[in-house]
Amino acid sequence: MSATPMPAGSEVPAASPAVAPMQPGQPGQASPFGQPTSATVPVAAPMAAIPTPSGGIPMPMTVAPPIPGVPVLPAQSRPGISADPEWFRTAVFYEALLRSFADSDGDGIGDLRGLISRLDYLAWLGVDCVWIPPFYPSPIRDGGYDISDYTAIDPRYGTMEDFRELVHQAHQRGIRIVIDMVVNHTSDAHPWFQASRSDPEGPYGDFYVWADDDSGYDDARIIFVDTEESNWAYDVERGQFYWHRFFSHQPDLNFHNPAVVDAIHDVIRFWARTGVDGFRMDAIPYLTESEGTNCENLPGTHEIIAGIREMLDREFPGTITIAEANQWPDDVVEYFGTEEAPECTMCFHFPVMPRIFYALRQGSAEAIRWVLEKTPDIPAHGQWGTFLRNHDELTLEMVTDAERDQMYAWYAPEERMRANIGIRRRLAPLLDASRAEVELAYALLLSLPGSPCLYYGDEIGMGENIWLEDRDAVRTPMQWDDSPNMGFSTVVDPGALTLPLIQAPGYAHLTVATEMGRPDSLLHFTRRILHLRRSHPVLGRGGFLLRPTSDDAVLAHTRCDDPSAPEGESLLCVANLSATPRSVTIEVPELAGRRTIDLFGGCPFPSIDEHGRLTLTLGARGYYWLSVDRDTPESVENAGGTEHSGDSQSSAPPADTTSTHTAQNRPTERMPDAHRFHLRSQGSTERGVDRAPAAQRRGAVDLAQRHRDPGGPGPVDASAPLVPAQGGRRPGAGLLAHHRLLGTRGGRARPRHSRTAGRQRARWARPERRAAARTGGPGGRRGARLLRHPR
Repeated sequence: MSATPMPAGSEVPAASPAVAPMQPGQPGQASPFGQPTSATVPVAAPMAAIPTPSGGIPMPMTVAPPIPGVPVLPAQSRPGISADPEWFRTAVFYEALLRSFADSDGDGIGDLRGLISRLDYLAWLGVDCVWIPPFYPSPIRDGGYDISDYTAIDPRYGTMEDFRELVHQAHQRGIRIVIDMVVNHTSDAHPWFQASRSDPEGPYGDFYVWADDDSGYDDARIIFVDTEESNWAYDVERGQFYWHRFFSHQPDLNFHNPAVVDAIHDVIRFWARTGVDGFRMDAIPYLTESEGTNCENLPGTHEIIAGIREMLDREFPGTITIAEANQWPDDVVEYFGTEEAPECTMCFHFPVMPRIFYALRQGSAEAIRWVLEKTPDIPAHGQWGTFLRNHDELTLEMVTDAERDQMYAWYAPEERMRANIGIRRRLAPLLDASRAEVELAYALLLSLPGSPCLYYGDEIGMGENIWLEDRDAVRTPMQWDDSPNMGFSTVVDPGALTLPLIQAPGYAHLTVATEMGRPDSLLHFTRRILHLRRSHPVLGRGGFLLRPTSDDAVLAHTRCDDPSAPEGESLLCVANLSATPRSVTIEVPELAGRRTIDLFGGCPFPSIDEHGRLTLTLGARGYYWLSVDRDTPESVENAGGTEHSGDSQSSAPPADTTSTHTAQNRPTERMPDAHRFHLRSQGSTERGVDRAPAAQRRGAVDLAQRHRDPGGPGPVDASAPLVPAQGGRRPGAGLLAHHRLLGTRGGRARPRHSRTAGRQRARWARPERRAAARTGGPGGRRGARLLRHPR
C-alpha cells in the first residue's frame, strides 16, 4: 500500500482553491481538508435568534396546504424539546427521505422547506426525532450517499439558512433532528479524491487507500454483488488501484491517515454547531483495513468511533451517534463501546428485522426468540435501534443461507424484487397488504428492546415500484393527497419529479389526506399505537425478559421498570405469529396473583394465577399489551379496594383452551360490555352469554379501544363502519376485532360482530364490497384494499 500514516498534529500544506473552495459566506482560511478549520467554521446563531419566515428568510414559492385533521400549533403552544439526556430511549424515529418527502418550490424535488411544512403532521403522528438521509452536494449515483462536499447543502434541497430554520422549527415542536454522516467513503467527484488522484505526493495523496495491484485484502467480501466484481478499481490518471467497499465510484477514505481523522472531526463539528441532535454513522464497520482479516469491525475502527464520541461529549454534550453496522449481534454490541470508553449511543439491530418477517411466514416465534436470546447485554449508556423497513433493501446478510432462500421464495418470488443480498420492497406489499400482519409487525417493533424507526410512507401503507432501478423502488414521492402529483409537488411536468409516482392498482389511492378522514385507517392506527407507546415509557427504558410459552407460535416478553421505582410499570407483551388462533399459557412466576389490563382497550383481563401462569387465547396474528398491577389483588382488597368481577381465574389452566378467558362463577352482567364481548368471542358458555359464531371464536377480542385514541384530542367515532374479514390467500387470515382490517382479498364473506357500549348489531359486508374485493391488478396488488376503508 502506498498509504503512509501521517504523524498526528503534523502540518499539511494548504490546498489550492480549486481543491478546497470556500463556501459562500464562510470566513477564514481553508483547512488542509478542503473545509474551513474548526476555528473558522461559522457558529450557527442561537435557535432563538434564527430568523423565522416573517423575519427575513424568504418563504418558499409554494406553501403546502394544511392537512385536514392535523392541528397547526401556534408558536406559544409548541412544547419545545426537553432537557432529558436520555430522550432517545423513549423516542420514535422517522426517516424522511428529503428528495421524496415534500417539494416546496415546485421543481419536482423534495426539499428542506417542504419538510418544514410537514412538521406539524409529524408531531401529530407521534414522531420524536426525524432522521434525514444525506442532503449534501452529490452526483446522486447512490441516493446521495456519494458525497462531493461535506459542509454544504445541495442547492436542490435548499440553503444553510433553510437547514437552520428546519432545526429551529422542529425543536419548537418537540422534534429532534438526526442527520446522516457518511464517513467511510466519498464520491469520486469529491475535491479530496480529485486532488488525491492528480497529486500523489500532495496533501491529499494519502486520503484514500491506493495500491499498485488489486491483490490486497482478498478476504474482504464484496457487498454489492449485483454490480461489483472487486473491491478494487483502477484509476487511469494516477495509475493505481483504489479501495472501495461499496460502488466503484465511492472510494474509501484512508483512516490510517490521522489527517483524515481530523478532517472528519471538523465535518462533524460543523454540523453539530447547527444544533442537530445526533448523527447516524453510515457503514462504520469498514473504516479500516488489515491483511488477513475480512476488514470489518477491526480494533482501529473502534478507536476512530470512540474518538468521535469523545470529541462530541467534550464539545457538544448530549449529541447522540447511531451506528449502522449490519453485523451479527456479537459484533454490533462492540460499537456501544464500554462505560469507560463509550462509542455509539445507539446501534441498529439488523438481525432482528428479517426474523420478524421470517416468523410471520413461518407461523412461529422461534426465529425472533432465537436472535433475541443470542443478543448480548449492552452497556447501560446504550440503546438498540429497531426498524422494519428503510431506504435500503431489506437486507438478508444476517440470516442463514437456508433462511435467505426461504425468504426470497416468500417475499421476492420475482427476480426484480431483489437487490444485492436483500429485497427491495416496502412494508405493506411485503405483507400482501394484510392489515393484521402490518399491525402485528408494528406491535412487535414497538414492544421489543430498542427505539423504533419508521420509514416515510409506511404509516399509510405506500407501495413500491419494482421497475425502478436498484433501491429507488422504495424511494418514490410521499403521497399526501389526491391533487396532481399526490400533493408532493406542484410541478406541471410529471417527468420532472424526482421519481415516478406509484401507479399500482390498490396503492395509488393511499394518501395521508384520505386516511386522515377515516378513523379506521392504517394511519390512525399507527398514530394510536405510537402515542400509546409514548404514554408507557417502560417500553423504551424498561428491562426485557423473554417468557416461556406453551406454544412456539406465540412470543411473550415482559418490559419492567426497576421494582424499587415508585412509579414503575410492568407490561406483558404477547404476540401470535401464527395464521390461526392459539391458546397459550405464559409463565411469569414473579408476577403471581397480579391483575392484568389490556392497554389497547383498557378492559381487565384475567389475573395471573398463584403459580405465575396466565392463559390467553389470541386470534390469528393477534397481540396483547397487558399492564400488570404492581400490587396483588390481596393487597388491594386489604387497602379497601375491590377486585374487578372479571379478574378471577382458576389456578390451573382450563381444560377447554377455547374458553381460557372465561371468568369463573361470575355473572356476566357485572362485566363491562367490552369484556363481555371478549368472552363471547371466545365461545364462552357462561350463564347469560351465548356462544358466538365460529368466525368470532377465531380470535375476536374486545372493541373497547374503538372509543379511545391515546394521545388524541377525543374518542374515535365508534359508529365508523367496519368490514368483516372475508378470507385471504393464506389460511386462517382471521381478524382481531380491534385490529380491524378495512378490506378484503376476496373469498367468502364472514360475519363480524361490531360491538360498542350500545351493543350494535352484527354487520355483514355489502355485496358490492365483496364484488369490488375480487377485482384489482395482477399478483397481490388487490391486497392493498386491506389497508383502506372501502366506500
